Amino acid sequence: MLSVDQCDLPPPGGMGPAHARRRTPQVGSAWTNDGKPYEERQLKHRPHRAVRPVPIPPVLVGILRDHRKAFGATADGRLFSAVRGGPARSQEYGAVWKEARRKVFTPSQVASPLAAIPYDLRHACVSFWLRSGVSVAETARRAGQSVAVLQRYYAKVLDGEEDRMNALIEQGLAEHESGPRGPDS
Repeated sequence: MLSVDQCDLPPPGGMGPAHARRRTPQVGSAWTNDGKPYEERQLKHRPHRAVRPVPIPPVLVGILRDHRKAFGATADGRLFSAVRGGPARSQEYGAVWKEARRKVFTPSQVASPLAAIPYDLRHACVSFWLRSGVSVAETARRAGQSVAVLQRYYAKVLDGEEDRMNALIEQGLAEHESGPRGPDS
């Protein structure tokens, strides 16, 4: 349901935010008031008009720019649509996802749980941010969740990082010791 009004795309090579304003979970037409298979809702655990900025790295900015140039947007501003113009349903992008995995992964990777569903990309992204050294607080903010939730589900990503963390601490101490000394030193 990503729409043009949710993306501030900077010039090529720049980092730009998407602005999450709503979510549209697919719940099945029997569970909605209007018979549609999805329901537009406010952001989870946020007030109705809340907006959550989501960083878009330069490579994704380029992909979105190219996609918009090639395909435009739907009448209601969505960047992606199903064959008949409606929102892409989970069955549709799930089938495309399986085919993409089959084309780019080795047979053993396809047989593994690696990126089994598109939502796994969220876990991979958050894990990548943490492994790259983005602070837990900033990672939680970018992911739109609390630090407590992030630590509960992603703490294992940080396991085994003791040597790297010790090196960072030693580097910080060395920089502090060799830094400029002011008159109060």
